[in-house]
Order: sequence, then structure tokens, then C-alpha cells
Amino acid sequence: MRRARFTKIVATLGPASSSPERLRALFEAGADVFRLNFSHGTQDDHKQRVDLLRAMEKHYKHPIAILMDLQGPKLRLGALAKGPMELKKGQHIRLDMDAAPGTEQRVPLPHPEIFKAAKSDGILLIDDGKVRLRITQHTEDTIDAEVEVEGTISDRKGVNLPNLVVPLSPMTPKDRKDLDYGLSLGVDWVALSFVQHAHDIAELKKLVAGRAAVMAKLEKPAAIEHLDEIIEQSDGIMVARGDLGVEMPPEAVPPLQKRILAACRILGRPAIVATQMLESMVHSPTPTRAEASDVATAVYDGADAVMLSAESASGDYPIEAVTIMDRIIRSAEGDPLYRRLMDASRREPEATTADAISAAARQCAHTLSAAAIVTYTNTGSTTLRAARERPDVGILCLTPNLNTARRMTLTWGVHPVHAEDAHSFADMVQRAVRIARQQKLAEAGQRLVITAGVPFGTPGATNILRIAYV
Repeated sequence: MRRARFTKIVATLGPASSSPERLRALFEAGADVFRLNFSHGTQDDHKQRVDLLRAMEKHYKHPIAILMDLQGPKLRLGALAKGPMELKKGQHIRLDMDAAPGTEQRVPLPHPEIFKAAKSDGILLIDDGKVRLRITQHTEDTIDAEVEVEGTISDRKGVNLPNLVVPLSPMTPKDRKDLDYGLSLGVDWVALSFVQHAHDIAELKKLVAGRAAVMAKLEKPAAIEHLDEIIEQSDGIMVARGDLGVEMPPEAVPPLQKRILAACRILGRPAIVATQMLESMVHSPTPTRAEASDVATAVYDGADAVMLSAESASGDYPIEAVTIMDRIIRSAEGDPLYRRLMDASRREPEATTADAISAAARQCAHTLSAAAIVTYTNTGSTTLRAARERPDVGILCLTPNLNTARRMTLTWGVHPVHAEDAHSFADMVQRAVRIARQQKLAEAGQRLVITAGVPFGTPGATNILRIAYV
């Protein structure tokens, strides 16, 4: 199942994509990672999908990554006595913690954390920003606000607070139960919603305890103020442009996407660009040209992966969405400008043996027109360093750790294979050549650039570069 591209595809599973036939079709169309959105569906639904994916993994004899996405805290209005209510511009309304159904004078907001964070001129966005309120005054249990953008509100509509830092743990009781369940199923990645600080990720990492890789979803402006610390603490990053686009001006999101991807590249963390990439394909067999350009832009920016949400989870054309995304990626990566951008954005390697070896491997592969770079790794760190270099050939990741192989399917340019570690220099070369041919990454007469560490099997000890003929 070698892909003819470097950038990976993440497909969200849902009602439209959970049968064995649909899952196989998605994988064959190009999906590399499968996302389970724990905001929807039951635990039994997710278990069935995991079981099918693991059976599919055995069938295709290729690692498949499963990403569980925790719901996180959802801030919502309470109920309204007379159903949907129209708010007019300039109207004044009170929000409080009284559980009684709302009226034209007051609306229930059952979140004490919001009242603690409230400040004059604070903004409340309701229903993905369709209605905008500005705080005029507040107490410990009331908020008086003026309607700046009018519209209709109704029961349980979501609330966003773009310029307020809410003292709220991103892990709700539901998330903790879901996390335990997901880890028991053997998911490979755990994505945390509404991250605001690096300690949010540290809290999740303690709970995960190494059983999965941890991904931070960047969808709050507060997270951008602590961007480098969050990336440093995380194993991967998701640029969640949906909520980010609600809480920030639309024009701020594109440069922010580029900034996040550049920071992830420097620190060697895989990054996903997500939300509304091919949104029109929820109900259309083809995307708009603007959506195709959006996917291509993420590729040109150096994203490790691009993601489908409703398009593959509940849309009418899930297979077509993956197929089109695959075509867009291959077209962008085939553009000579793509290679120039990858080379121009490369940073100097750190003064470490592992970084020096990875940089040299990329240069050797280019100079010798090698078929691939082969990395022997236990934890994946060697392979991540190789991917950070953005070589012009694929990276064959050989690891004795199946969990590492699965996690690496998310990383740019990496073709992971679960295999025994090398036992000697001769075995290292023979094993790399044999597997590269089996996986159709190299043919007779071509060369491979191999990196490994001695003693073999020692994590983080990359100190060998070997060039081998196939």
C-alpha cells in the first residue's frame, strides 16, 4: 500500500463510512489515518470501527493509525421558554446561572467558569459567531451584554469567548471516560480539544502514560500565545480552523496556519490541517476550485497531513472526497515549486549526532538519486528527524515496535513497516534492501541511504549512515 505522495490523508469515520466495504474503499482510495470523533456516536460504535480497522490492517499487512478526538468542554446556552428567540442589534440582555428557561430579558448560561473570566468589553459569540454580544457589566453570577450582531438564538447553542481565557480544564468527566475506553481499544493518537496552555497537554500525557501519542488541537486564540510551549509538549498538532476561525478574524487564520506549520517543522512534530477542506463535498461529488486550492495550500505549506471531517463521516461522497484529496496532493507535490518551497524552508540541523546524520542522509539521497531513505527506529524519533528534512524521496521506517509503526503513518513521507531490528551491520543492509524491494520502494540497481544506531536496538542512538546497492 505504498502511496505515490508524501502528504498523508486523515479520514473521519461516521455513519457514512463505517461498513467493512466503505472502510476498505477509503483505505484503497488513499486514507492513511482514521479519526474517531468522540463528540458523536457511542462507545460501541467506536469499538466496532476499531475492530474493523485492525482486521483491515491484518488483511493489507500495513500499519493503520487510529486517532481518537476527545470532545472537550462545550460551552452552551441553557433552554429557552418559548423556543428560538430573535436578538436585535443594540438590544441589552442578561445571562445568568439560573437554570430556569430563558425569557426575552434573560438567558441561562450554566457555566460558572465564564462568569469568573468575564470582563468589560469581553465578547461572547453564539452559534459559531452568528450572534455577537459585548459584555457591558458583570457580577459573580450575571453578565449584562449588548447585541452587536443580531440573529436568532435557541436551546443549547454553542458559546465561544474569543478574548477571554476561561479557567476550564480541557478534560471533562466524559473525556476521561472516553479516554480510558479509547486507550483500552488501542488507539494510536489522542487529540485534545480547546488546548490553551502547555500544562493542558501535560495533564493529558500523565493520563495516557505513553499508551498513545498526544496531539494538541489549536482552536483557541489563547493557545497561540503559548504556541512553542504547546508544540514542544505535544507529539503532534492539529490546526483546527473551524473554532479558530470563529474566535479570530477570518483574515488572521491563513497566516496563522503557516506560522503553526513552520513551528511544527522546526520542532519535528507532525501537523494536520483540518476543518472545511472539501466542505462542499458533503453533498456534492466535486469540490469547489477554492477548496482544491485550500488543500493544495496546506500541502505547499508543508503539512504532514490534511483531514476530512463531515465529508467522510456523514457526507454523500466519502470515497470521492478521499480520491479528490489524493489527486490534489499529488498534483501539488508534482509542481517544481513544491520542492523549492520545501528546500527553502529547511532549517539548519541542531548540533547533535542524530540531526547531523539525518541532514546528511537527505543530502546523500539527493546527490545519489537514491530510491529511498531507510530509518531503523524504536520510538520514531529517528524517522521524525528524517521527515523534518523533507527529502525528495520517501522514508522507509523499519521498527520492531508496532505502536511506533502505526503512529508513523501520520508523518510526512513515511512508509512504516513493522519488522525486527537489525542485529549486525550486514543484517541492517540485507534487511533494508529486502524490505525496500518487497514494499516496491526500490528496484535492482538503485541505491538506499540507511540510518541506524549502534548498539542496535538502543533508542535515540542514531549514529550510522550507510549507502547500499539494491
